[in-house]
Amino acid sequence: MPPLDPHAPLAAPVEAEVTRIRSLRGAWRWSLILCTAATIFLCVNQQFALRFFVGFTPLNTEYYYGLVLVMLPFVFLIFPGTERASLTRVPWYDALLFALTAAAALFLMLHIRKAAELGWEFGGAPAQVVWVGYLMWALLMEALRRTGGWGLVLSILPFTFYPVFADAGWLGPLKGTESSMAQASAYHMLSSESLLGIPVQAFAEVVIGFLVFGTGLMMTGAGKFFINLAFGLCGTFRGGAAKVGIFASALLGMMSGSVVSNVLTAGTMTIPTMKKTGFTASYAAAIEACASTGAVLAPPVMGATAFVMAQFLNVSYAEVALAAAIPAALYYFGLFMQVDAYAARHGLKGIPRAELPRLWQTLKEGWYFVLVVVLLIYMMLVMKRESHAPFYATLLLVVLNQLFNKEKWGWGTVAKFLEVNGRTFAELVGILAGCGLLIGAFSLTGVISSLANDLLRIAGGNALLLLGMTAVTSLVLGLGLTTTACYIFLAILVGPALEKAGLNKMAVHMFVFYWGMLSAITPPVAIASFAAAGIAGAPPMKTGWESMRVGSIIYFIPFFFVMNPAFVLQGPLGETLYVTLCAAIGLVFICGGIQGFQMFVGDLRRAGTLEWPLRTALILGGLVLATPGGGIVPLSAAQMVMLAAALLVPAVILSLWAFRRSPT
Repeated sequence: MPPLDPHAPLAAPVEAEVTRIRSLRGAWRWSLILCTAATIFLCVNQQFALRFFVGFTPLNTEYYYGLVLVMLPFVFLIFPGTERASLTRVPWYDALLFALTAAAALFLMLHIRKAAELGWEFGGAPAQVVWVGYLMWALLMEALRRTGGWGLVLSILPFTFYPVFADAGWLGPLKGTESSMAQASAYHMLSSESLLGIPVQAFAEVVIGFLVFGTGLMMTGAGKFFINLAFGLCGTFRGGAAKVGIFASALLGMMSGSVVSNVLTAGTMTIPTMKKTGFTASYAAAIEACASTGAVLAPPVMGATAFVMAQFLNVSYAEVALAAAIPAALYYFGLFMQVDAYAARHGLKGIPRAELPRLWQTLKEGWYFVLVVVLLIYMMLVMKRESHAPFYATLLLVVLNQLFNKEKWGWGTVAKFLEVNGRTFAELVGILAGCGLLIGAFSLTGVISSLANDLLRIAGGNALLLLGMTAVTSLVLGLGLTTTACYIFLAILVGPALEKAGLNKMAVHMFVFYWGMLSAITPPVAIASFAAAGIAGAPPMKTGWESMRVGSIIYFIPFFFVMNPAFVLQGPLGETLYVTLCAAIGLVFICGGIQGFQMFVGDLRRAGTLEWPLRTALILGGLVLATPGGGIVPLSAAQMVMLAAALLVPAVILSLWAFRRSPT
């Protein structure tokens, strides 16, 4: 099998279809590299308390504004304002926006200490600060449009003005305390609840380190190592190419936390191999899209939304990562069982061992990647140093790479490393700072507590109905918003109501998180499906619908852990093991019913006219078995198992009886 180059040009055309990014050259490129280095320096100085600024200790808000100053202006250089804008040359108006953003951020940063001393965010801010706030407000919305699209900015912008007319009678449950434009501007720009609120705080405190670590892994060849490891472990199984895609994408996703980059890295290798071994183009693309979508769900390095969630919950990121472990494992197990049943039904074999990388040779060449990941996890979970862990892991990675990797880093690689990080930093700051205004708007009006009571009243106090409303809203919002924006929106509006309904706080926020990211595989957006379809040469929309079918289990899993928070490690260990085992067994039946091949039973086509009734019974029985009883579910755990048995046992017996009567 040919070696994988994680930076091969093959990925470029697909990436261009997903998003338009301008390639900076000359002085602009070196400015980005230097500002990225400054961002990492500021973060290391703050997190490790190095006190490089002798005689001056920056406030947290000054540090946050420093990051906005060095990264936000680059949004206007990296992301073109129109479809027709040049991808190689920076036009004058983008250079002007760059300068205005830098000037506004610098001005506000220089005044933030005095604002904190005098309480300007609640009124009394000087006119010049208010007017610079208006300018930054407008620039943030344009940055949001360029990084997240019109759907995101049109969803956020009206709410940023919400405090100005919050006392209007027609707002109903959203009626709150009204403020003037000047007060709203000062609050948005100077308080630690809006522009400098939870999203930017998450970026400044934890995200930067993990992004640096993820980029370091990819640029030292971890992508090649993980994919070759997956081929060596799973390639010979039936449907082996697809199982390799799932396993490889899970490994890569655990390190990158990025859906599209996961598709572009693993998919360029796994999708052609799947097609070669008998999978249709659309099914191969759907498998890769679903497997890559798990990137934002799989610890230890999850997507940016998970770091924002930790800030919302006021817990360590390690706690969020641990809570996500079982749901992520169930998701990938469900994908694996779907592929196994599909391969068995269609007679798809594995890849010959002679065509696969040698497992021992792969481990021999890339053992240090495993060591680095172990260090990261140890520092996060045992030493509780999550803000320090990615920096130490990156440092160890670079040292080991220089000692043991044939392709050692030179100064050109370091510059490329900073440039890649800079593009990611700028994009995230553009999205997170803009979304922070949404939090600020609701914080300023004080409407959240009353809204929770109103939503509960609308749902009649029924937690299941409220969950259903939240799921539908999340899915709809996810079609137009980024996962992070969708999560923030619903964590503010619906989260408190779900908590008041008696549901576990961690489970509630994980529920919103899961449903918000489903747009990655759900048409009409389905960015992961479309990226994978581009590699496979499959129709994008067909791939999107296929992805929904392949990844269907992810639509159920969020309800499981809200019904019983033991799934997210918020209960006794014994209960966690029990509900996880029931869910895993239930998934075997659900996947067998969906694909028409039940493990230990056989191909359900042999049942003739009984095939679809049996498949339906298997899906329903598996779903009942996987669903935890008690709590908001009217049946107890024992009753749920008995009901599942009443559906599954007759279905299995009837299947075996039908098989005996039918010719082989």
